[in-house]
Amino acid sequence: MGTGTDDRRGPLAGVLVADFGRVLAAPYATMLLADLGADVVKVEHPDGGDDTRAWGPPYAADGQATYYLSVNRNKRSLTLDLRDAADRRRARELALRADVLVENFRPGTMARHGLGYADLRSGNPALVYCSVSGFGTGEGAALPGYDLLVQAVGGLMSVTGPGPGEPVKAGAALVDVLTGLHAAVGILAALRERDATGEGQQVEVNLLSTLLSSLVNQSSGYTLAGAVPGILGNRHPSIAPYEVFRAADRPLVIAVGNDRQFGALCRGVGVPDLAYDPRFAANADRVAHVDELAALLGPPIGRRTAAAWFEELTPLGVPCGPVNDLAGAFALADRLGLAPRTADGLVANPIGLSRTPPGYRLAPPRLGEHTDELTAWLDTPRHPLHDDVNGDPL
Repeated sequence: MGTGTDDRRGPLAGVLVADFGRVLAAPYATMLLADLGADVVKVEHPDGGDDTRAWGPPYAADGQATYYLSVNRNKRSLTLDLRDAADRRRARELALRADVLVENFRPGTMARHGLGYADLRSGNPALVYCSVSGFGTGEGAALPGYDLLVQAVGGLMSVTGPGPGEPVKAGAALVDVLTGLHAAVGILAALRERDATGEGQQVEVNLLSTLLSSLVNQSSGYTLAGAVPGILGNRHPSIAPYEVFRAADRPLVIAVGNDRQFGALCRGVGVPDLAYDPRFAANADRVAHVDELAALLGPPIGRRTAAAWFEELTPLGVPCGPVNDLAGAFALADRLGLAPRTADGLVANPIGLSRTPPGYRLAPPRLGEHTDELTAWLDTPRHPLHDDVNGDPL
């Protein structure tokens, strides 16, 4: 990977983040902060570092695992062994100088090293301390927080799959990503509060709670109406037609959300009378007769290619599109001018800001790449006014 050349100051410039996160959820959150200008110091064990450094294939041209590269740009790598007294002191010093600390060790691990929130807040009352866990810090503290496990026990797989009794995980670690997003939002809220009061606070997010919140209408259907949804394949429980049809060459998604779109779809595929059939007159009717509707729409849709339908139906206001692989998805984003890649070939940050857009200053660091400079900085005593409450030089 090359090095970044973007010197723009982002909205979080001047914010120092001590990143004790590993794997995905926490590193994704800290990368978002880094893209927005924060100085993120990634703390890793000297022996191998972040687990994802070894998670391959695939590998980039320089031999690094693409998994690791995907969530660690704009960071500096500092190797510390928290079992070593000198390295623990440096880790504490980093935390006491930081604006934000992010960690996703098993609950209680940071406290055992003297790096818990209670250990740090007296020496750094402005610190925003974010803990990411699988199942919270109470009864679920001992449970391992793996994305696949949470997709299973958290209900996502119960509504995902080709049909009843065939649960399938999502094709990416979406629970980790969603948790990282929630962590970043919580951190930004806490920084906003700190700007007003001078006081930091602890931010806690966990994978299970994030998933239950992110299941939105499925979750509220259960909590408010007692409805326990099952697997609907590619259909929607409340909208029709909202599913995958087979075009002449590959699958095509039709995502009709209202009666006007349904009428346009019927005219577009050459079956205008369906829009006036009482079985399909309104959305609730279409949901009740979804099998019959699919059987009637399937044959005409199957006569043309997915790309042809996309070109013909989209101008009519019908939401539709082919089921792309990632090559097709990036080609579409390129065609739409969305600039989905950075200059180094990583996936671009999707946030658009008109004055202070995300920047790409540093490539994902090699293990310990910045240890010498950061160790020298941490070993340099600060002004006595910044000594901790016990009078020990920091």
